[in-house]
Amino acid sequence: MTLPDGFTPIAPGKIAAIATVLEMTAPPTPVSAEAAPADTPWRLDPIPTPDPCWYEDLYRRVGAAHLWYSRLALPAEARRATIQHPDIAIHALCVEGRAEGIVELDFRETESCELVFFGVTEPLIGTGAARYMMGRAIAIAFARPIARLWLHTNTMDHPKAMAFYRRSGFRPVRQMVEIADDPRLTGLFAPETTPRVPIFPAG
Repeated sequence: MTLPDGFTPIAPGKIAAIATVLEMTAPPTPVSAEAAPADTPWRLDPIPTPDPCWYEDLYRRVGAAHLWYSRLALPAEARRATIQHPDIAIHALCVEGRAEGIVELDFRETESCELVFFGVTEPLIGTGAARYMMGRAIAIAFARPIARLWLHTNTMDHPKAMAFYRRSGFRPVRQMVEIADDPRLTGLFAPETTPRVPIFPAG
């Protein structure tokens, strides 16, 4: 479906965003250093079999400000099967024993990897932690025989996200309009979550 030029109404009860797909077909040269800076407590650890409760807590702490909802909308067993799938690689940025960032890589498509979720908790924004994580994420992805690493971001993401991804070596390749039920109206988030995005209840 092609949307017409001009304004297209969004139904009550929905949220809408412009999503941009970005990709890289080879790691940038040089890839960011493998190790965290010596003066930081950061460590990116693989989580081979994520506990669903642990995962949901981290997912919410990183993503609530941007209304990440897709994993939360899955039934519990489907969510568990997804995050524990052998071709889903989840890594956590650990700071003094607590997970404060997430890198989720999906290798289920042949010769391709999707960076499905990427982010840090609010106290780490602007500290360089995301830059360290991205360097490690790119290295981990291209350590496998892939021809493409890709992600999508949307207009509910951090305002500096697009520039960050482009600096990291990704290039935008297409855009889409993303429409979904407002997760604050379906009970996935409290109504006061992300007040910069207004709520328009249905009926």
